[in-house]
Amino acid sequence: MDGFVATFTNRLDQKGRVSVPAPFRAALTREGFDGVYCYPALDQPAIDAGGSRLRNAIDERLSVFETFSEEYEILSTAFYGASRVLKIDKDGRITLPDDLREEAGITDTLVFVGQGFKFQIWEPSRFAARKTDARARLKEVTRGLGRRSAPAGEAS
Repeated sequence: MDGFVATFTNRLDQKGRVSVPAPFRAALTREGFDGVYCYPALDQPAIDAGGSRLRNAIDERLSVFETFSEEYEILSTAFYGASRVLKIDKDGRITLPDDLREEAGITDTLVFVGQGFKFQIWEPSRFAARKTDARARLKEVTRGLGRRSAPAGEAS
């Protein structure tokens, strides 16, 4: 599998370092990304993280807006202004900056959550609540999967 899959719980050490799960490090290596690109998630109390595929997805998302438009400026500030590229040390660890930990409510334990082209980093109790909510909404989200859209001019 090429992407980020599975869920891993790890502890921060006293210096704010945490081991990136080995499968996630391998996925970053396959993408040719040296480190972890991360920023505060836009709509969740978590950290979005990944490598080249995440950066490409951000660039693609931004490309629909006129350069220097207000929408472009807002999103580029959220995606790039608050972002960090964290180096992975020889022991497979990153140091999570204090501001990112505070935004996500992370103190001593965190959860890495695979999401295919990216992953998120959560405080465990916040992730448990998110997972419960996601499971409750799963039927609603998947109900329309597999339905073919009607061609223009046809009723669906």
